[in-house]
Amino acid sequence: MEKVIQLDERDNLLLALEDLRAGETVEFRGRSYTLRDDIPPKHKFVIEDRSVGEPLMMYGVRVGIAREFIPRGARVTTANVRHDSAEYSAERQPYSWQPPDVSRWRDRTFPGYHRADGQTGTRNYWVVVPLVFCENRNVGLLQRIFEEELGYAAPPRPRRQVARLAELYRRGSLDALVSDTGAPEVSEPALTPLFENVDGVRFLLHQGGCGGTREDSDNLCRLIAGYLHHPNVAGATVFSLGCQHAQPSILKEELLRRDPHFNKPLVLLDQQSAGTETALMERAVRETFAGLVEANRCRREPTPLSRLTVGLKCGGSDGFSGISANPAIGHTADLLAALGGKTLLSEFPELCGVEQSLVDRCATQESADKFVALMRDYAARARAVRSGFDMNPSPGNIRDGLITDAMKSAGAARKCGRSPVTDVLDYPEYAATPGLNLLCTPGNDVECVTAQVAAGANIVLFTTGLGTPTGNPVAPVVKLSTNTPLANRMPDIIDVDTGAIVSGERTIEEMGEDILDRVIEIASGTRVKAELLGQYDFIPWKRGVSL
Repeated sequence: MEKVIQLDERDNLLLALEDLRAGETVEFRGRSYTLRDDIPPKHKFVIEDRSVGEPLMMYGVRVGIAREFIPRGARVTTANVRHDSAEYSAERQPYSWQPPDVSRWRDRTFPGYHRADGQTGTRNYWVVVPLVFCENRNVGLLQRIFEEELGYAAPPRPRRQVARLAELYRRGSLDALVSDTGAPEVSEPALTPLFENVDGVRFLLHQGGCGGTREDSDNLCRLIAGYLHHPNVAGATVFSLGCQHAQPSILKEELLRRDPHFNKPLVLLDQQSAGTETALMERAVRETFAGLVEANRCRREPTPLSRLTVGLKCGGSDGFSGISANPAIGHTADLLAALGGKTLLSEFPELCGVEQSLVDRCATQESADKFVALMRDYAARARAVRSGFDMNPSPGNIRDGLITDAMKSAGAARKCGRSPVTDVLDYPEYAATPGLNLLCTPGNDVECVTAQVAAGANIVLFTTGLGTPTGNPVAPVVKLSTNTPLANRMPDIIDVDTGAIVSGERTIEEMGEDILDRVIEIASGTRVKAELLGQYDFIPWKRGVSL
């Protein structure tokens, strides 16, 4: 195994694959480099002197410029490098792509839930959502009732631990409280859902719908419409207070925009019209139960892989993200594109520096123009709140080798493989075009995944180098570790370990093919770690204030 790697022949940075020490001489492709600093794994050093203002190159693109003189063999840090990226325009350069061989999967199917509008779900959920935060309490009340009575929720492990500790306290066994021993074990009830074909009832709480800008409330209605239209959703209960900005009429208009023949069961409740809370909740229980009876009639049926829509996301990224997990799911994305499926690349602040390569991949000039306009508008909104894309990397990103936004972006963009960009979507538009779609979202983990699912992703591939439990209420979020130590340290949240790419045991293509096979299993009903943990995150994006 090599000690370092160069990601593109144009790069003047080498990435350390293991701990390197100051004074050590590293051999790479016939050249020797004597290190001036300790270089931890995932960090980089320059292979030639860099004067103030000279560019740092990685993945073949500019990822920063020198703040001060950086001698050959020195580590790059936030102290000696600042963010910088190449200019871009909507003018496309010629681009060609050779699709990968997908004969192995051409006739593969998965058992999916077929909807009347032609979409196919990988899950079958009923959704309960408020149009305004004032209704969160009523949604929470319905959640407690339905999850406990319909067999969808077991007491969480900490709750069972509290039961044991409470029993110790009743017995007066105060000394045993410290070690939590001697208390009777509380058995975990076997879950037998009443509706065998309904995977669950999902409750989407939020803090929007009124009091902010009309753009925010309109976008919230569009986002919720995306969830109700989503193929993993069989029907929905929507709570409205009555006087809020996010009106039911806006939601209905957005539903018809996505499907003029929308006919899923929809229970729409208005508290100010209902009068008492008792009357409201009695109606909510009665009509939601009736909707679940109808949703239970749906059965899984064989479905071609072209019906899959997969979100491509990274979070808690590290210096290995761009060489293992991200390019691996990029190859998976290329396989799906060749099979006629849809993929979604988002996180526009994390495309800073690679814009021109994506413009060149746009299949139409219209898409190229839209992408450039969205990127520039987003950058302007960030500047208007005294921020900027350069502030995107988190302390964890920087600690693990991603010291500029352009460096982070260059690795993040590898999630989308090499296939052409077939469409560009503004938030929260819905994906309808097979192939690679660019969707305008923040880099923020939950806001991005929330938006990808609203755009139709029925599975999300989520790479991480530091670890995150992120999940979603209606779509499985598959967590892929960029390195094996993370997978070993946090096995309860990691579904796939791509660290074998770093060690040289597996190629990017082999791992991407394995991931596609895993996607098919998950689409067929296999639950991911986030689902097993009950990690159902939902945060609508307030446009322009999040990176």
